[in-house]
Amino acid sequence: MKMITAVIKPFKLDDVRDALHQIGIAGMTVEEVKGYGRQKGHTELYRGAEYVVEFQPKVKLQIALSDQLVDAAIEAICSSANTGKIGDGKIFVTPLEQSIRIRTGETGEDAL
Repeated sequence: MKMITAVIKPFKLDDVRDALHQIGIAGMTVEEVKGYGRQKGHTELYRGAEYVVEFQPKVKLQIALSDQLVDAAIEAICSSANTGKIGDGKIFVTPLEQSIRIRTGETGEDAL
């Protein structure tokens, strides 16, 4: 089992969700986060005053899945979240040792 963590632009969330749903991945956890990478930030003008916005709004997805679905999920996220511009995001894949469905007590891949 693997845990995919993807950080993407907020307006791409629906596209990514639809792409993942098409390959059979139905569940995910979504968080609104802020951050920056090479993008660094930018300045904005508000009521005549200039402000530096250092942290960009992003969306973080966490998806637990079986090893067989990892490559398809990465491809779906990359193709649907890509705008070709800086700040499109990152994907991290980490091993997932154990999963447990609280309601039924199922463990491992059965709990996904």
